[in-house]
Amino acid sequence: MESPGLSGSAAGCSACVALGGLLFAAYKLGVLYQLLHKTETKSPRHGGESVAAVLRAHGVKYVFTLVGGHISPILVACEKLGIRIVDTRHEATAVFAADAVARLSGTVGVAAVTAGPGLTNTVTAVKNAQMAESPLLLMGGAAGTLLQGRGALQDIDQMSLFKPLCKFCASVRTVREIVPTVRKALAAAQSGTPGPVFIEFPIDTLYPYHVVSKEIVAKNPPKGLMGKIVSWYLQNHLTNIFAGAWETRDLSPLPVDIPQATDDQIQRCMELVSRAKKPVILLGSQATLPPTPVEDIRKALESLGIPCFLGGMSRGMLGKDSPIHIRQNRRDALKEADLVLLAGTVCDFRLSYGRVLSRRSKIIAVNRDKTQLLKNSDMFWKPTVAVQGDAGSFLLRLSKGLMGHRCPEEWPQGLKAGDNAKENSNRAKAEEKTDLHLNPLKVLHCVDELMAEDSVIVADGGDFVGSAAYIMRPRGPMRWLDPGAFGTLGVGGGFALGAKLCRPESEVWVVYGDGSLGYSVAEFDTFTRHKTPVIAVVGNDACWSQISREQVPMLGSNVACGLAFTDYHTVAEGYGGRGVLVRREDEERLGDIIRKAQRESAEGRAVLLNVLIGKTNFREGSISV
Repeated sequence: MESPGLSGSAAGCSACVALGGLLFAAYKLGVLYQLLHKTETKSPRHGGESVAAVLRAHGVKYVFTLVGGHISPILVACEKLGIRIVDTRHEATAVFAADAVARLSGTVGVAAVTAGPGLTNTVTAVKNAQMAESPLLLMGGAAGTLLQGRGALQDIDQMSLFKPLCKFCASVRTVREIVPTVRKALAAAQSGTPGPVFIEFPIDTLYPYHVVSKEIVAKNPPKGLMGKIVSWYLQNHLTNIFAGAWETRDLSPLPVDIPQATDDQIQRCMELVSRAKKPVILLGSQATLPPTPVEDIRKALESLGIPCFLGGMSRGMLGKDSPIHIRQNRRDALKEADLVLLAGTVCDFRLSYGRVLSRRSKIIAVNRDKTQLLKNSDMFWKPTVAVQGDAGSFLLRLSKGLMGHRCPEEWPQGLKAGDNAKENSNRAKAEEKTDLHLNPLKVLHCVDELMAEDSVIVADGGDFVGSAAYIMRPRGPMRWLDPGAFGTLGVGGGFALGAKLCRPESEVWVVYGDGSLGYSVAEFDTFTRHKTPVIAVVGNDACWSQISREQVPMLGSNVACGLAFTDYHTVAEGYGGRGVLVRREDEERLGDIIRKAQRESAEGRAVLLNVLIGKTNFREGSISV
């Protein structure tokens, strides 16, 4: 026979479980929150205003976009708060432009695109930002919270696309979540190893209550008990979206976490550097990241006196003619070096996975990202000291600790002599006649000699741009933009747009291959509409030459590599720019043509120089895979 006490206890437990279930359901449905926080059904305010307020509080000056109805409230609110909205002709360009702003300004670059295909169009650009370690916020529209997965317009699983690409991903479900989510995303983009972050905004979290209510609440609700339940659920869902939406919230930036070297690591590295007779520094883009000013890093490098090879955003760090900046013969220098400092440089394909490093060399590796820090160290190289920390801050502390110590002068002098010999050889190659059209090396030398001292150079292409990397010399730090490790074609239009907005008084030069130009030539319309007069130099050899150079001798066919000597200058004119065709017969006037392009750019018109070029054997043997 069952005990009355036990029966009562079981009944009590059942009641507790039922109560707990009800409370959990009430919590998940927002019922408890709604009891404590007001829903202002008459308010005309919308979620876009919350987004804009956080962006302004974080110093965001530009939002790049290709407009879509899902995100209109964000764009309108940003414009009202003085944030400039810059619309492009492709969503990838919007993200590339935000990437450029992030690199040049030290803040987070921001792009906003519409749902579905608007977001899928950005995937390559977001991946490029991830691999280039650029802090970037991508905001995307989405189907309403109740319609996701039910066949709504442009509704796909967007979160699954971006989770592998972004440091932080979130889907906002209520208006009250917008402010804390955007603040968290912006901090995540800058912390540790910088990178892209993504926030999805369902359309019902961005529009005003009166607009959303018309879409959610049924005009003629179904009858009966089930109809009442459905009507209550929909009304509760609507109320929960806007509950507490306009309460005052903190908009200020959250702390950013940046890893630093320990004192013991700095001391160990000081000892290694002080004993080295032939040290070399390989500086990567990471060394230019905040919080260390690039001018302070330049002074630190000059104080150390160690020969430097500069890559990515660090190009130009030492100016145009520094005695410690070595541009040529890197492989030979690394074989001879007794110490190599990898300051934000990664042992990937650009360093032959570490195989170019001598096993006799002491190697100091500094990188914010542990995976990049030790990449391929299990196979081809071993760090003597591996520091997971900020490269710029590391260099300052190293220089301060070694105050008064300088690398033996004969070492950088010897490397510089080899450097000068190689550059003289390159200059001699520029004077050789090609079978057809102009020598591309001569064109690049001419541009390099005439461009303004404050110029920003954007690199977008293969063979022609590869040659430019050897010839064109950025005059200072943060004046060279290339895609980075992903090797993405098509960055030119977006990078140039972002660069010109950040540096409106500077000349911005885009060095294009004729193949890569096809990705973003339509952005000449954007340059015209947004008054960002850049200068594009197109090396037009009617070919995907970087591929053809290997494919033809190896496989005996030029299939899919041939293009045409297209009138790209006419295309630029059609988009409102100025287009100039430059041929062999213009060789003697090349300087005058470039100077005229500079004048027209200064007067407010974007210019495209369609330069017909021939073939050379420069960079013969370089690979594209």
